[in-house]
Amino acid sequence: MSKDYKILVINPGSTSTKVALFSNEQLLFENKIEHSSKELSNFNKIIDQYHFRQDIILSFLKEKGINLSTLNAVVGRGGLLKPIASGTYRINEKMLEDLRRGVMGEHASNLGGLLAYGIAENLSIPSYIVDPVVIDEMKPVARISGMPEIPRISILHALNQKAVARKAALDLGKKYEKLNFIIAHLGGGISVGIHCKGKVIDVNNALNGEGPFTPERSGEVPVGGLVELCFSGKFTKDEMMKKIKGKGGLVAYLNTNDVREVVKMIKYGDKKAKLILEAMAYQVAKEIGAGATVLKGQIDAIILTGGIAYNNEFVNMVRDRVSFLSLVMVYPGEEEMLSLCEGALRVLKGEEVEKIY
Repeated sequence: MSKDYKILVINPGSTSTKVALFSNEQLLFENKIEHSSKELSNFNKIIDQYHFRQDIILSFLKEKGINLSTLNAVVGRGGLLKPIASGTYRINEKMLEDLRRGVMGEHASNLGGLLAYGIAENLSIPSYIVDPVVIDEMKPVARISGMPEIPRISILHALNQKAVARKAALDLGKKYEKLNFIIAHLGGGISVGIHCKGKVIDVNNALNGEGPFTPERSGEVPVGGLVELCFSGKFTKDEMMKKIKGKGGLVAYLNTNDVREVVKMIKYGDKKAKLILEAMAYQVAKEIGAGATVLKGQIDAIILTGGIAYNNEFVNMVRDRVSFLSLVMVYPGEEEMLSLCEGALRVLKGEEVEKIY
């Protein structure tokens, strides 16, 4: 009889903390604890929210009547660490130090590892992070940008990309490590990862300035024009960064970051909305096409995932342009909590070896 592992999952966002309890892969409960801007305004830095969030999590678990001594592991969302290979990492002092220092930047997800470790340490059980956004398995040739001062770097929706890759492999009856996928995560940011035999060997920097434009990011824009705009004196550096990330893409053209709204606009006859949505799908397809050259056409499947993959109109626009390359599989949404749990479970069951940061 297989062992029943109880795993607590913690996923901190900028204005909320998601908490879930699993028994193996079965979700026992999940809750999204919202934090008001007034509450968060008491803290100068994200890292200062640690005790505030920990107290809220522990109070919530107490309310639910959860006996912490029944837990086998705690998993946190991985933060902005130094570039690492994908996998499930045991949280150690070196990782905690880098998360506290914000070695690669400040982000709410940095609290994930700290909160998981804090709860697990008191219970003498292991704590983990799984596939953070900074996983880096890029080939050396993919890092060359054309400007030595600015190498290309790997930042992607790694947790979801790796999770759907494993799901698709299972559905195809093969091992992820034996397959080649091109995976487009379609959300507020869009990352198109080229998965070769279990490794993401190339990907656009989904955080800022590469790949397709997205609901709120500009993606790649004509470089000469960008430089001119930067030095035009019309915008500060912060304003330009906002144009690239936050106020770019659909927001810049249509004043909304919601694809569902854009589809409604199209249904009411808005020709501009139709053109812009088609352009976003066109750019996603173009990025997938570029990925096909990296794999020399040896593609087992193209996978569309993320929140926008729920939208059939958009999915069909992309599919129409790329289906000649390979089978197109669609896995809408992103099951972050389950993906984090599964990463820990693979280690606890001995199916995968935990990695050390």
